Parts: sequence; C-alpha cells; structure tokens
Amino acid sequence: MGLRARLAGASALALAVLAAGPAAAQAYRNPDLPVDQRAADLVRRMTITEKAAQMQNEAPGIERLGVLPYDYWNEALHGVARAGEATVFPQAIGMAATFDRDLFYAEGQVIATEGRAKYNQAQRDRNYGRYYGLTFWSPNINIFRDPRWGRGQETLGEDPYLTGTLATEFITGLQGDDPHYLKAIATPKHYAVHSGPEPLRHGFNVDPSERDLAETYLPAFRRTIVDGKAESLMCAYNAVFGTAACANSRLLQDILRKDWGFAGFVTSDCGAIDDITTGHHNTATNAEGAALAVKAGTDTGCDFKDEMLDLPEAVEEGYLSEADMDVALERLFAARIRLGMFDPPERVPFSTIPISENHSAAHQQLALRAARESIVLLKNDGLLPLDKTDTKIAVIGPSATSLIALEGNYNGTPTTPMRPLDAMETVFGADRVAYAQGAPFVAELPVAVPRTAFPGGLTANFYNSADFSGPVVATRTVKEIDTNWAGIDPAPGVDRKTFSVRWAGMIAVPAAGDYLFQLETRRGCDAGGSETYTIRIEGASDQAFSASCDERETKRAPMRVHFDDARPRAFTLELAHQSARAGDITFTWQAPVAALRDQAIAAAADADTIVAFVGLNAWLEGEEMPLEVPGFDGGDRTSIALPQAQRDLLDALEATGKPVVIVLQSGSAVALGENGRKASAILEAWYPGERGGQAIAEVLRGTVNPSGRLPVTFYASTDQLPPFTDYAMANRTYRYFDGKPEYAFGHGLSYTQFAYSDLKPDAASVVAGDGQTVRVTVRNTGARAGDEVAQLYLATPGRAGTPTRSLKGYERVHLAPGEAKTVQFTLAPRDLAFADAKGVMRTSAGNYQLWIGGGQPDTGAPGIGGSFRVTGDKALPN
Repeated sequence: MGLRARLAGASALALAVLAAGPAAAQAYRNPDLPVDQRAADLVRRMTITEKAAQMQNEAPGIERLGVLPYDYWNEALHGVARAGEATVFPQAIGMAATFDRDLFYAEGQVIATEGRAKYNQAQRDRNYGRYYGLTFWSPNINIFRDPRWGRGQETLGEDPYLTGTLATEFITGLQGDDPHYLKAIATPKHYAVHSGPEPLRHGFNVDPSERDLAETYLPAFRRTIVDGKAESLMCAYNAVFGTAACANSRLLQDILRKDWGFAGFVTSDCGAIDDITTGHHNTATNAEGAALAVKAGTDTGCDFKDEMLDLPEAVEEGYLSEADMDVALERLFAARIRLGMFDPPERVPFSTIPISENHSAAHQQLALRAARESIVLLKNDGLLPLDKTDTKIAVIGPSATSLIALEGNYNGTPTTPMRPLDAMETVFGADRVAYAQGAPFVAELPVAVPRTAFPGGLTANFYNSADFSGPVVATRTVKEIDTNWAGIDPAPGVDRKTFSVRWAGMIAVPAAGDYLFQLETRRGCDAGGSETYTIRIEGASDQAFSASCDERETKRAPMRVHFDDARPRAFTLELAHQSARAGDITFTWQAPVAALRDQAIAAAADADTIVAFVGLNAWLEGEEMPLEVPGFDGGDRTSIALPQAQRDLLDALEATGKPVVIVLQSGSAVALGENGRKASAILEAWYPGERGGQAIAEVLRGTVNPSGRLPVTFYASTDQLPPFTDYAMANRTYRYFDGKPEYAFGHGLSYTQFAYSDLKPDAASVVAGDGQTVRVTVRNTGARAGDEVAQLYLATPGRAGTPTRSLKGYERVHLAPGEAKTVQFTLAPRDLAFADAKGVMRTSAGNYQLWIGGGQPDTGAPGIGGSFRVTGDKALPN
C-alpha cells in the first residue's frame, strides 16, 4: 500500500495554514526561541502515525499544524540536478581535477543560490515534489578505490585528503555563512566503506581492517562533519562488519555522533532500509529493520516500500520506543527550522532569491572556468597547442557531438550546451574542421546518429498537442536529434507536458549496408503518461512505437533498414509526448562499424592533424543499470581498456601517419596502451559540463593553458588491479600501489614550465601532537602564463603499514612568465598522523620526508624534497 493511501484521514496535503490556537502556545512558530525547543514542541503535537510519515523522504503535510509537504530528496552533484534548467558544472571527478578549493566553494554557493531560486518558485507554485527541496544529497565522498566502479565519476577521487578538503569547501559554500539560517543543507554520502560493485551493493558486506578504515575510508567523512559542519549525512547500502550501514551503531553512534560530535540528521540511501532485512538479513521483518535503523541513528528513509510506515507496528512490538522516533524527528525538524521553513519570509534572507538567478550569466562563466581548470594534459610531444592559423583539423570520434558525454550523471538540464565539434568550428574556423563519427562507443550498443547523416540539417516543427493538431507553435533547425528536455520547454511556447514534434529532412548513410535505427527516450516519462513515435525513411517500412509510461521498459525492437547505396533519402521522425516532464531524446543507429571507420579516414585525408574524441559516457558507467556488454557490467566496468571499436578507430587513424591528439572523455581511468604511446598528445577532459566543448577547444588552441591534475591513478591495465570485491587497500591507489601506472595521481602537464626552490620547514624538529608549516618558492620558467598546482606529499620511510606517500597539501598558483611566488603549507597535527594496526591515528617519532612539486616524486614532475623530525608519540582523538 502506498504512502498516501495508508495516511488517508491522518494527514492531508497542506496549504500554508497556521495551526489553530494562539500563536504564543505554538513554540515551534516562534523564531526567537532556540531551534531545539521549537523542534521538540512541534514533534510532541504529532500522532505516532504522523511521526512515521514524517520520517520518510516524501513527508506529507499536516494541515492542522501548518506543516507543508516536503521531500528531502534533492540532488546537486555538480549543479542542481533533475529540476530543469540549471548550471551544469563538470562531473565531480572533473571538478576534483581542478585541485581548486576556491572553485569548490564558489560551486557550492551557485548550487545554493539556484536551489533557493527553484525552491522559492516551487513554493509559490505549491509544488512540493521531489527535486525542489533544500536538502541536497551531495557530495559523494566515497574513496574511488578501484577504477572499475561506475559511480566513481561522482566522487572526488582516490585520496582522502583531497576528497575531504574539496568536499568541505563545497559544503561550506552550499550551506552558507548566515548566523541564523542555512541557505541549503549538504549531505556527504555514502557512509561508509562503499565503492561497488554495483550489482552486489544491496547485500554486500565489507570487513575492512581497522587501519584501512581509519586511514582511508573515514577521514573524508570526518573532515566534512568536524570541519565542514555538514548538517546531514547519507548512510550506505552495504554492510560493514556484518551489519547494514544504515543500522550500524558503531558507524552512526560511536563514530559519527560520539567521536565526531555530529548533531544533524542521517538519511538512508534509497531502499537501504529494506536491504537491512531483504539484503543483509540482519532482521526478520521490515518493522524490525526500520526500528534497528532508527535506534542506530538513521532519522529518515529514502523508501521505495514505505518501510518507515512500519514504525508504529515496531513500537507496538517493542522493537523501539516512540521516544526513539522523537529523537529522529527533532533532528529532522531542527533542520527544516534552520532552513527557515517555519518562519516569516521576511526573517529568512534567502526567501527573496528570484528564479532569474538560476543559470545566470555569471554562473555559466563559473562552469566555463571549472571546465578549463579540470582538463588534464596527460601527454604532449610538442604538437600542442594547435596555434598555427593554417592547420586543418579532422575531428573524429563518438564523443565529439555527444550530449551525455558532456553531462555525466546526476545532472541538471543544460539549455545551451557547447559540444566539442561546435566549439572546434568556432575556435578554429568551420572551414578548417572536418568531422566524422568514426565509431560507436561500443559496437554492441547504438550511438546517436551523427550530423553528417543529415545533410542540410533537420527542421523540427512543434505542436501543443499530442497528435500534431493545431498550429505549429515553434520551428527549429537542428544538426542532430540528441537533446535533453528534462524539466524545460522543448522550444519557446511549447508545453513540456503535452506536445508533439516532427523532424524532417534527408538522411544519408556512409556506405551501403544494414542499419538499425531507434528513438531512445530516457528519464522523461512519468506514471500515467504516454509516448509515441514513428520513424519514416524513404524506401523502408515505417516503424511506429506507442506505450504508456507504466510500460516504458517495454522492449523496443529497432528499425532495420538496408541501404543499397549512400544517396540521401527523405526522413521524418514524429514524437508525441504526454507526461509531467520530458527527458533525454536521442535518435540512434547501429551502423556498420567498418563504414564509420572508413568515413573517418576519408575525413582525415586532407587534415594536418587529427583530434580523436573517444572515451565513455554515463549510459555505460554509472549507478546500477541493466547493462551487460563486453567490458561493462551493471554500471561498472570489467576492463579499464578503451572499448574495442574505439581502439580499432585509433589504430586506423594512427596508421595514416598524421599526428593524432586524443581527447579522452570519461568518468574514470581509461588505459590507452599502445594507442596512447603512438599519440602525439592526450587530454583527459572528463564529463566537462555545459561549457566543456569550449574549454577543450580553447586548450587545444592554446588560449587556455591546461592546469588540471589527475585525482585518480591511471593504471596501465586491469591486470594491475586486485579483485574488485577486495576492499583491502593493499596495492590500491597511489598511496599503496607498487606497480607502474600509465599516468600517476597528481600528474598534469602545462604549456609552460615551473621550478621549485627554497623548501623551508618552520622547524627542523616538532613534538608529536604539534603542527608544522612549510614554505617553498615556485617559479614559472617558461614563456607562457599558467597555473601550477603545487602538491605536498608526506612519507614516513620504514614505518610498516603506512602509505608510501600521502598528499597533505596543495595550492593552485597563477604565475606570469618569469614570476615567482612563495607558497605556504600549514600541516595540522592530524596531517602528520597515520593509523596504526588498531586504527588509532598516531604521530610517532621519526624522520618525515617531504616532497613539494607539480606531481609526485619520481614521475618527472618538477619539485623539491626535504625532511623534518618528529619527537615523541601521540595518539589523536577519534
């Protein structure tokens, strides 16, 4: 039985109605009283049935108390997600490649402003739905311990220090600095020891060593709670030491609340309460599972099966007390009070942020800055930058025009995305750029039909009806059918809920052969709606598809068309949509791979340089998806090599003898092997967000000097990795890996050169428990201005079990040619501590080795070494 049905008569959808009775008696509505007192007053007025309902993410209104409906579920991984138009920053892993604290703080501020703008407008519209609240389930700070994890793209990399410090800035920017009110609430996730495999996550148990737990898996969470003051936290799907993370008293009580002093609220991951019983078998019934979670410290559930509604039964059975529920509820309502939800709007400084602040020009410029800083120059034999004015360029590859390869996952809707090909034509001149798709991402799956297949483009006519009746309300000319209409009008004047669109033009295939066509529509069909489409290609039978949104998983057989030749044919695609929102719309094909490759070689014939846009996308790697093709499994990867179809494309391009620049777009490490060794230059561009194409073209042209650094190790092959299910840190990440990677954590080149000198620790010897300050001079010794990312690594040679080295400081510094600056690093006592075998963070006597440089020592990066001594021994508090 659903939430609303079970609560019929107990609560109703509420308007902004004050509870009956004198205001003086309603302490929870008095802004001058302490928050905890107000929350307790409100909770004591609720029935136990109402209390249970308020402990689900979709909390209904309580009209008699003036409590409006509220959904705690909102997303902001790299911009406000899933609520229509928003600024789309590079995917989180790309943001981490910036090594830029200030940028993360600014990103958090933008997200809070846009989130408030959307919330304020939603309240005016009485829209209390998911993705319009102020409790954002971000950032994802799990340690990216293995490049095969599909959700690793959502993280800030493999290093606890980098992850924790960047996430803390993001959280601080998002939550704001007002002394009385939170601008929004951040939710670090997924606590704890969580990083795949995706197909096993609902029943997987991890037994980490105490050293790995303290040294690797917990530090970023500790920093975001203790230093970042995050107001919320999400517990994970998996179990730790045999107990589900969302029912784990050691994690949620002993460590989180007692050791770290966390006073906020904990939400479960979606369905994780059910997993306590059905996945981990810690309890016999959902009522027991929900009770165990609440007593352990989980305050609200993201529930697909209304698990928290079983709490009254759990109280009746004696599994927990109503007082246990009250503790959780008081935390939840304290958060809503701090957000200003029970106070007059004039008291809340963020209540007047208008919707016009969403996706502002300034926010778009920040996304462009982020994309520029995120790009990592992995290799350059001197070919880049491509600053010769007469250079002819062949742009080849499936990601050159792919929208999903810009977006990543958990994203907002980019209304003006800059695809790489468009940016290359703008920056270099359309007359100097030739293009061909060259290959699909993987041979087994379709890819967007490229613009080369639509000579002259397509005309799209829109109607405000689901049957093409009435007048044409908008007309657009498009280059391809690969768009995202989630939460936006498909065109000005078009009703996003009920519309039809007809694309018409000519279609031309690269060579004779059999082709499979299909319209893929994702994330845009809600219960009760429907979608219909018809594909018409001259000389072939039409294909029509119609289904209700409740049947959206219905298998859609592709349209098979045999072409005897490559002459253009008339083409029409009609789509009728009736649903609360639209989503991703992509017209795809499975073309003969050899034909695509031959077309690419022909496009490169007159070029001086080939720029190959290859990699992955968020339909291949991501969260728990029904995908099994070679190299991929359920969202994860089984191989870190570039997919075979793209390797074959690179082989053919490199065989031409022309210089090849590889632009890699991915959410994780991709091993390029021989193709990388043959390439003249390699850029890692991640999933770079709405302005990513512009940033890539500017870096290739040289108007932007690349400055990103790898936040993960790029291993040479899958063979170098331990088993994916092994959570021991031995031989994982740069801190413990004993092999030779393709590219090291922290690596990144520039178009200029830097040198380091005058490394000076403040003290030659420090007492255990004290900190240390280190200074170094960084100089730009090249001819171009550029940003250097100075990285401080610390090592304790000879100490068993400690990392080979650990990042303990970083600073991005801009230098003109010949300019030098002194950079200061302040090492806190905890930065000098390492975990012992019992998991105690301890500073011990010995020699501490320092390295400060543009990357790790022994990788060819410029830098300088030094040392200092520590005397004594001191265990730090948990």
